[in-house]
Amino acid sequence: MSERKVLNKYYPPDFDPSKIPRLHLPKDRQYTVRLMAPCNMKCKTCGEYIYKGKKFNARKETVQGEEYLTLKIFRFYIKCTRCLAEITFKTDPQNADYIVEHGATRNFQALKLAEEQAEREQKELEEEEAGNPMKLLENRTKASKREMDVMETLEELRDLNQRQANVDYETILGQYTDVAEMLRKKQEEEDEAFVKSIFGKDDEPIIRRLSDEDSDEEVIHFPIVKKELAKPTDLLCDDAGTASNSTKKHKKSVLLGLVKPKRVKTEETNNAEAKLQEPAVVASGLGLIGAYCTDDSGEESL
Repeated sequence: MSERKVLNKYYPPDFDPSKIPRLHLPKDRQYTVRLMAPCNMKCKTCGEYIYKGKKFNARKETVQGEEYLTLKIFRFYIKCTRCLAEITFKTDPQNADYIVEHGATRNFQALKLAEEQAEREQKELEEEEAGNPMKLLENRTKASKREMDVMETLEELRDLNQRQANVDYETILGQYTDVAEMLRKKQEEEDEAFVKSIFGKDDEPIIRRLSDEDSDEEVIHFPIVKKELAKPTDLLCDDAGTASNSTKKHKKSVLLGLVKPKRVKTEETNNAEAKLQEPAVVASGLGLIGAYCTDDSGEESL
């Protein structure tokens, strides 16, 4: 038994390759392939939209008589997913794209139109430069000037990077914090001077309270004014030394209401007090019965 994996085959001495039968297939033979829709398209028959990337079982064939730089052009046949109408498109190697031939229309593509417009403008510019040497010279001058501007910008960026490489960011931040602290202290001093000028004198003490971080209300501190009083009753008058007549009358009325005069006992008052001290007789049911009995006995005796 011969080897299964061999590189050399045995050819008999009477081998004639022309006698081997060959299969002659047509040049426009179609193959069944699996592909995806190359672009967004709309069916002309039913109006169904077919998005780019939808998969189809298509028939593929070689287009006869059309080539681009010895590259073959292929045509594909697919069916609409809704009405089963046939749609055909072929390759376009010149523009690296596809061309929809029959059964559908390609949807609007702004990017494709922009690219085509840019290509047309570039071709027109090249044709103009080929026919007009002055225009070519002018375009070259503009291009060289643009390159010089770009080089200057790059040099500026490099110089800026070198300057920033030697900068000590910690020192800069420290200076900034010092300046901010000085400004804060100065603002506090100005605020204190303003408060003193409004609510008190310089020699008067000002009570400061701890700020409540949770509350949003601002607390205003007023100076406490201490006055020495010669007498406790001086609070009832406006000044410690002098008092008006109205305040004196008011003071006397207050004192009269607080002090009660002694009463002299008379006979009438003693009798009234004695009556009040006597116990009151409570009329009960048994007492009424006793009184009734005494009355009856008195009548019988009479």
